[in-house]
Amino acid sequence: MNSTFLCGRFELGFERPLIMGIVNITPDSFSDGSHHFSTNAAIDHALGLVEQGADILDIGGESTRPGSEPVSIQEELNRVIPVIEGLRNCGVPLSIDTFKPEVMKAALQSGVDLINDIYALRQPGALEVVSEFPHCGICIMHMHGEPKTMQVNPPDYGNNITREVAAFLRDRMKIMLQSGIDPRRIMIDPGFGFGKTAAQNFQLLREMADLNELKAPILVGVSRKTMIGAVTHKPVNDRLSGSIAAALAGVARGAVVVRVHDVAQTHDALAVWNAVEFGVNE
Repeated sequence: MNSTFLCGRFELGFERPLIMGIVNITPDSFSDGSHHFSTNAAIDHALGLVEQGADILDIGGESTRPGSEPVSIQEELNRVIPVIEGLRNCGVPLSIDTFKPEVMKAALQSGVDLINDIYALRQPGALEVVSEFPHCGICIMHMHGEPKTMQVNPPDYGNNITREVAAFLRDRMKIMLQSGIDPRRIMIDPGFGFGKTAAQNFQLLREMADLNELKAPILVGVSRKTMIGAVTHKPVNDRLSGSIAAALAGVARGAVVVRVHDVAQTHDALAVWNAVEFGVNE
C-alpha cells in the first residue's frame, strides 16, 4: 500500500487508523434519518464530530439503506452543497457519499476532497468526472444489485464471498488505473451490508486481511448495521458496543479508515487499541 493517500487538499498518512464521521442530511437514513436534516443542524453536527476526533467527514444527501427510495439530482444537491460550503474550512477532508456524476462534480467544485461511491464509478460519466479532478480521493465499494432491492435476495457466494469482493474491486481498480488515475487516490470498501447476508458479512470481515493483496487502503463501514443487530439482537440505536467491536476487528485485519456514527466512543476505543499495538507516548 502507498504510504500516503491523495485526498483533495490533503495527503493522509495511516500511522494510525482514521475515523470517518457520518453526516447524513436525509429524512430516511436507517439510523439517524432526519436528526440533522437542516443545513445548520448538519453543519453543527459535523463540527461536533471534528471536535470528538473525526479525521474525515462523509456527507450524504441520499439514503442507501436497504429498501431506500432514490432522490433526484437536484434534491440531493440542495441537501449537500450548502453543507459542503459551510464545512469547507473545518480543517479535515470532506467526503461526498454519492454515486451520481452530477453530484460528484458539483461537490468537487464546492470543495469536497473525496468521492465515496457505492457503485464504484460504474454509473455513466462517473469515471470521467473524477478524471477531471486529478487530486480528489476515490473510495470504491463492492455492492451486489442496488440499494432498493439488494437485501431482498442476496446471492449465494458459497464460501467465496471474500474472493468475489476482491475480484470485483481488483477489476474496478484496473479500469481506474487504465484511465490514468493515480493509485495513491484509490481506497477500497468491502461493502458490508450491501447485498450480503449476516453470515456473509461476518465471513468477509473475518477474512478481510486477504484484501490487503490489492495494495489499497481499506475503509470499513459497519456502524450500527443489521449485521451487528443479527448477533447482538439489539435495535439500531443500541448497537454501539457491537459496532466498536466490529470496527476493531476490521482494523486488526488491515482497515485504515473506519466510517462511524459514534465518533467519540470509537476514538477512545482506537486510542486504547493504538496504545496496545504501538505503545503510549508520554
